[in-house]
Amino acid sequence: MEKIILHKESCKACGYCKDVCKKGAISVSDYINSKGYEVMAVDKEKCVKCGLCYTMCPEYVFEILEVE
Repeated sequence: MEKIILHKESCKACGYCKDVCKKGAISVSDYINSKGYEVMAVDKEKCVKCGLCYTMCPEYVFEILEVE
């Protein structure tokens, strides 16, 4: 199961999540959503599920899952 899910259609590419990520796990992707924004991408190998992106995002793009 994935540790983090992005709701790409909600993303407005503000970059707050990228700026706050201490692991450098967030970057701009090549995907453009239906609103015309190049949305963020998460490197799931670098992501430690700290929640900073979730806390910072004004559009609730990130969903953090509990992984067993």
